[in-house]
Amino acid sequence: MLTIDDIDRARCRIEGHVRRTPVISVEGALFDLDEPVLLKLEMLQHAGSFKPRGAFNRILGAAESGPLPPDGVIAASGGNHGLAVAHVARQLGIQAHIFVPKATSAFKVVRIRALGATVTVTGTMYADAYDACLRHAAMSGALFVHAYDQPEVVAGQGTVGRELMTQGDIDTVLVAVGGGGLAAGVRLGIGPGVRLVAVEPERIPTLHAALAAGRPVDVEVSGVAADALGARRIGDLAFEVLAEAQVQSVLVSDGTIAQTRQRLWDRLQLVSEHGGATAAAALLSGAYAPEPGERVAVVICGANTDPSDLVAQ
Repeated sequence: MLTIDDIDRARCRIEGHVRRTPVISVEGALFDLDEPVLLKLEMLQHAGSFKPRGAFNRILGAAESGPLPPDGVIAASGGNHGLAVAHVARQLGIQAHIFVPKATSAFKVVRIRALGATVTVTGTMYADAYDACLRHAAMSGALFVHAYDQPEVVAGQGTVGRELMTQGDIDTVLVAVGGGGLAAGVRLGIGPGVRLVAVEPERIPTLHAALAAGRPVDVEVSGVAADALGARRIGDLAFEVLAEAQVQSVLVSDGTIAQTRQRLWDRLQLVSEHGGATAAAALLSGAYAPEPGERVAVVICGANTDPSDLVAQ
């Protein structure tokens, strides 16, 4: 089991490589609430999401044990993890090969290539790209960087929570879940005295289904957030952490996710992808209803989106 000490080691390792993203306080009316809400703007991180934290921790940690392989690093991604690994590789002067499924948005594929990575588009969903990536990694010897189910990756994502605890007085943190690396890391990073609520799209309930079954299980993947939260099942590490902590999982509809994304733009001029708006959608929908006086923070975790459909309303 990972501990908060792993998060602190990750924080030291990646310091200077990642941004300390800001937290802003917004009126509760943004989400039809009475109390103000804190937003952790992790979509302002390098490469447009929280993902470089875990990627840097995995790759820098491996480099501490000796030279990285000649073929550099390799990863499978729905988009954001690929962007992060490509960014890290460029910063460190190494090669990156990213496998993405056909479901990945063209916007993200173009950006990954622009960062200098080799991109292979294969299969329909993330799981297909993952299988192809593992086969190529075994042949090439490149360092495999998992999107969410490696200890170093989860520890790196946990620095979001550790950082957040220095930025405000907080009772509850809302985090979106796909493979669960961010949620598990933040659960560890915020410490036991703060509640974590995991928010998932109704059409990709990886944690929700796992908690009901008592183990990770496959779910169908579809909907507006599939390119960011499109894991077929929760990661083993994430399930271990989140189940042990008895984290609450709530579900939100695609319609509410889209409405929340639009509202973040209309009211705050914040550009978020659908996955990035998912956690906040739990407040707008009432899937999570804070108690009076409860101090709530929401991680806005990604902004890698084509903004052309964000229009003034």
